[in-house]
Amino acid sequence: MNLLNIITQLSHEFGTPDYVQGGGGNTSAKDAQTLWIKPSGATLAGLAPDRFVPMDRRRLAALYTARVPDNPARREEIVKNLLAAAVLPGAAGRPSVETPLHDSFSSALVVHTHPARVNGMTCARGGAAACARLFPGALWIPYTDPGYTLCMRVRAVIQAWRDRTGSDPAIVFLQNHGVFIAAETAREVRRLHKLVMTTLERAYDGAGIAPALAVGAPPPAGRLAQALQAMREAVGVDQPIHVVASGAFPVPAGPCSPDHIVYMKSLPLLGEPAPAALRTFIAQHGYWPRVIAAPDAVFAAGTTPANAALALDLARDGARIVQYAAAFGGAAYLDAAARDFIEHWEVEQYRRGVA
Repeated sequence: MNLLNIITQLSHEFGTPDYVQGGGGNTSAKDAQTLWIKPSGATLAGLAPDRFVPMDRRRLAALYTARVPDNPARREEIVKNLLAAAVLPGAAGRPSVETPLHDSFSSALVVHTHPARVNGMTCARGGAAACARLFPGALWIPYTDPGYTLCMRVRAVIQAWRDRTGSDPAIVFLQNHGVFIAAETAREVRRLHKLVMTTLERAYDGAGIAPALAVGAPPPAGRLAQALQAMREAVGVDQPIHVVASGAFPVPAGPCSPDHIVYMKSLPLLGEPAPAALRTFIAQHGYWPRVIAAPDAVFAAGTTPANAALALDLARDGARIVQYAAAFGGAAYLDAAARDFIEHWEVEQYRRGVA
């Protein structure tokens, strides 16, 4: 089986809701000349061998010595253009912004996912200490804005590890982000994922954390119609609005990871979805809430039914992360500076548009 077939199979295995939501996560394969990376915004589960974006590794290396400005918007635009210049002729799709990070591993196969069980540790106040205790052979990277800054930081840390040990790290945890698994074979990728997940399952079990999220009874149809009408009154009839509903569960007060911001915005509305409350929220935050935590239900809104359903999935994911994080000192949400960067980052706007 060739590399593209192997990484496609792994993408499908780790593209399930246990590991990623929406277009989150990414996978890659490489040889000495070429790196094949998941297109930005595409789902792991929907990948086929011919959908990976082939990158010229020699041209990609120009990024590592490029002089980039401090201004985040200008910097990321330059990086986007350098990545585009490294795409081999005839390829379709836009390469993942984390392409340089994948290229920094020597291993042929790299899988990056965001399981709630993993992010219960990476999004916890005591996550770094827990990682050192549970995974002494893994790398922990403190939170860094995604994109060029993160890729260059991880690249430097991997090189320092390589200089010290003579090999690459096989497991890299990113604070408030997820985990990278790098290996030469599919069998080793699977083994390392199983090690990570079972180790964390034992830690949660030992801390008395329930493995499932408790969700209340679904609200009656009339409650959904009421929420939809309130959203339409607050947002305006020119904006397409779709709303889905769930039984109540503890919606997080803020985002745990970048994907939560991409697919459900930074902050939920905590309370009844009345038109006045919705208008106040919009005036304060500059956007309408994608998730509303009412006393008896959770509502999620989007411009399409799929967007609304995805926002609800991410709200549940965040709730599971917070539940797990209790084992390691409680949840640590992304701060205002991190939220602002992701909200205005062109790459994430693109990914949101793909979704």
